[in-house]
Amino acid sequence: MPTDAKAVWVVDDDESMRWVLEKALQKQAYRVRTFARLDGLREALDRETPDTLIMDIRLPDGDGIRFLPEWIGRYPGRPVIVVTAHADFQNAVTAYEQGAFEYLPKPVDLRELMAVLSRALELKPAISARPGTSRPRSPLIGAAPAMQRVFRQIGRLARSEVNVLISGESGTGKELVARALHAHSPRARGPFVAINAAAIPGELLESELFGHERGAFTGAVAEHRGRFEQAQGGTLFFDEIGDMPLALQTRLLRVLAEREFFRVGGRESISTDSRIMAATHQNLEDLVRDGRFREDLYHRLNVVAIHLPPLRDRVSDLPLLLDHFLHDAAQELGAAPPRLTPDAMAELKRWPWPGNVRELINFCRKLALETPGPVASLEDLLPLAPRGDSPKPDEWLDGFRIWLKTASDGAFASVLGSVERVLIEEALLRTDGHRQEAARLLAIGRNTLTRKIEKLGTDSCFRPPARDRGRS
Repeated sequence: MPTDAKAVWVVDDDESMRWVLEKALQKQAYRVRTFARLDGLREALDRETPDTLIMDIRLPDGDGIRFLPEWIGRYPGRPVIVVTAHADFQNAVTAYEQGAFEYLPKPVDLRELMAVLSRALELKPAISARPGTSRPRSPLIGAAPAMQRVFRQIGRLARSEVNVLISGESGTGKELVARALHAHSPRARGPFVAINAAAIPGELLESELFGHERGAFTGAVAEHRGRFEQAQGGTLFFDEIGDMPLALQTRLLRVLAEREFFRVGGRESISTDSRIMAATHQNLEDLVRDGRFREDLYHRLNVVAIHLPPLRDRVSDLPLLLDHFLHDAAQELGAAPPRLTPDAMAELKRWPWPGNVRELINFCRKLALETPGPVASLEDLLPLAPRGDSPKPDEWLDGFRIWLKTASDGAFASVLGSVERVLIEEALLRTDGHRQEAARLLAIGRNTLTRKIEKLGTDSCFRPPARDRGRS
């Protein structure tokens, strides 16, 4: 091995994880040492210092995140990459706040890890720990990869004040993300002020944003401070920015560029000092092409983009979300939250959830109120099921046969692959990703199921939930 090879140390109490990382790092010509405990790492550090550290969070003799300030205090500029199976919003944000270079959830993609490691060793950033502060418990919940990406983005932005554009369908929690960004930013002690561009008539929106002087228009009987003034020193959040009238977009752009504005009817300019965040359920690029949204304003807002996935694309998070919101709903009622039977949970995973998390919250309130006992069964869900006509069990087969009579020869193979994929997806969904159980449900062997998943090229979609991937 070259004498100038970079030294990379791994701290993880999972023996198999240490072995995999050691072999992968050695293959890339790194000098590797592995440790199962923090005390072993500390002893080794008395004799040698690595170029970087790959560290788990939960260790037998301590917390990896709490170790970060100690490390950075002794070895500033030597990056730490955190990897963990306990990946949630608070851990992600805290890891970045304490100085982690990157935060990766398990199971780790080795190619991604190697790319992050290479970047960390090239940049060698001047990392300094940021004193932890007491933070309110966040309602942002999720273990799905799409939500982990959102948590990591929030963590990376913890020390930043750049403008952020948050996109996602209605009900996905865009304002929650904005509030989390504010709460973990240098402006956390300032106000968080929100305004919904779709909820206020266009003729009133200007006054709501910029305020007005007394007598500026009929009904202006007193001076009014607008949202820009209210948000001084804090964050101003524009919800549904895509619904803002074009004329007001022009004025907003000028304010963002010049950092000052006039009240309606005012002659004195007022300086503004607020961080801007915006959210939309619409595709702003399409609105720009249609001439309904200013392109220059779009680029001014879209410094950093965060996309929230719809609930139907992260159904693996349903058990976590249901547990959280059922407890909240039961607490409001002064009762114990109902437990869902396995068939009830499987049914909920099949629902489309067009209203996303907002719909789920309302559903949990109804379920907690209407469930007669401590257990919610499939029958308890029926009165709350989405409206719509469901076909009888055999009706779809008749229609399918009619379609096949006129289908091309190539359609047979295509349909067979599609049906097989749907069956595998539904079986894994019902069994929470357990391949052995899914194979039993499909009446095939586990090895056969694994081969079919690989053949379909969707292996990454069928990983088991985090709680089943082992410790750490």
